Amino acid sequence: MKKNLLVMILYILLQKGLMASDTKVIDGDTIRWNGLKIRFSGIDAPETSFKGKQQKCNKNNKIIYCGRLSKEFLMKTIGNNEVKCKLEKRGDQFKRKLGECFIGTKSISKILVKNGYAFDWPKYSNYKFASEQEYAKKNKLGLWGMNFQFPWDFRNQNR
Repeated sequence: MKKNLLVMILYILLQKGLMASDTKVIDGDTIRWNGLKIRFSGIDAPETSFKGKQQKCNKNNKIIYCGRLSKEFLMKTIGNNEVKCKLEKRGDQFKRKLGECFIGTKSISKILVKNGYAFDWPKYSNYKFASEQEYAKKNKLGLWGMNFQFPWDFRNQNR
């Protein structure tokens, strides 16, 4: 009985995001958090692999794999920090959970967009991250300092 109660309490704490998380970065806008694959809702990062193709950007005539760049920035951002996520009730067509994740009180999505490693995706965000994107664009941060294609355009072109 005590064992079942303990298991139940641990499960509830994990669901509420009150305990340390096990987080693995999948790509620039997707993580595996406590066993769940979570896609950050409302933002889009360059593709590390889409139908066998890596998304490329160009800076000073040098090819940069910008999907990898976004993934590496996310990995550095998370580091060994505790991540908590607020999940939406609906998932996406790939059966991933959708949500916004945080380090402390800081939104990881806002960090990614404000530093130019992901984009506000108005189709799904209702411009929630527009001010962060404007900041990155104005200051030529991350991808805004190079020639790039929005991830949704890259996917449409390569379908």
